Amino acid sequence: MAYYYDPDRRAREAAALRRRRMASGRRPPSRWLTVFFALILVGGIAASGAVATNAFGVGTKFEHAVRKVELAVFPPPDRDTVATVEITPEPSIDPTPTPVGSKAPGATAVPATPAPVRKPVNVKIPGDPRKVFAHEIREDWCAPAGTQIVLAMHGKGDMSEAFQKRIASRVGEWESYRDSHNGEWGPAAIAEALAAYGVPGYTIHAHATREAALRDAAIAISKTGAPVVLLAWKGAHTWVMNGYRANADPRIFRDATVTGAYILDPWYPDFSSIWGQSDPPGTFQDSAEMIRNFLPWKRPEGKYPDRDGKFIIIVPTVPLSPLA
Repeated sequence: MAYYYDPDRRAREAAALRRRRMASGRRPPSRWLTVFFALILVGGIAASGAVATNAFGVGTKFEHAVRKVELAVFPPPDRDTVATVEITPEPSIDPTPTPVGSKAPGATAVPATPAPVRKPVNVKIPGDPRKVFAHEIREDWCAPAGTQIVLAMHGKGDMSEAFQKRIASRVGEWESYRDSHNGEWGPAAIAEALAAYGVPGYTIHAHATREAALRDAAIAISKTGAPVVLLAWKGAHTWVMNGYRANADPRIFRDATVTGAYILDPWYPDFSSIWGQSDPPGTFQDSAEMIRNFLPWKRPEGKYPDRDGKFIIIVPTVPLSPLA
């Protein structure tokens, strides 16, 4: 993946983050930490020749080091946010109706309800996914871009870069250490951002298996007509799911298997050296691709007791808003 490091970008972001922290009334950092942070930035700018070309990975390593210092100086607030709800599997139910018993003399017999037909389903939210797609402007803005896509599908936003930048700039209103130890965006911030822009009701579900998570997501789409957000790449990336295929209707048959999902990936059209080439919006990702990309939560920055080892999705509970 091509990489260019802007030596001034982190300094600008740190200044903006510092202003947000000070505006929230939090105590300013100690002087030695501020000096240390400044020295790191100065050293990085002095080494910009190697950093700008990412020679020997210097740019990437430097950016990670600066981010660690930023978090030490300005840690994310430890505040309440949208909770992650662990979903336990429901027992399978036979949808075959129970035969109607005998009726009292003279009473009209009630005909038995026909048994539901078990057949494959192919469900997609109506509309052209290309018209509501947003590419992440920065390589770490998949969450703002995914939020923008969901808002556009609800008729609550446009696809402009200006709108994505506006969403990203407000993360200080929603970030929490409980949601992301790294600060900024986590699944709870996405749910709060959606609510702030007029799309309430998104909740975070954690499942023990991929199959259960995809079934839950499929049921939510069929019930509400609204998209689901999947936390792909071990929780590091945002996918928007706008449909699915299954071997039976998961609303009726609890043992139905979702065989794949239609995905809008904010990374498109970029290439990842780890995850490969991204696909156009609305591409069907079969079981093999879901196994490769939709992996249980595992983040390097620390433990998340309610998410670690689980498959995380953000599901709608409110029907899709009519598009303008």
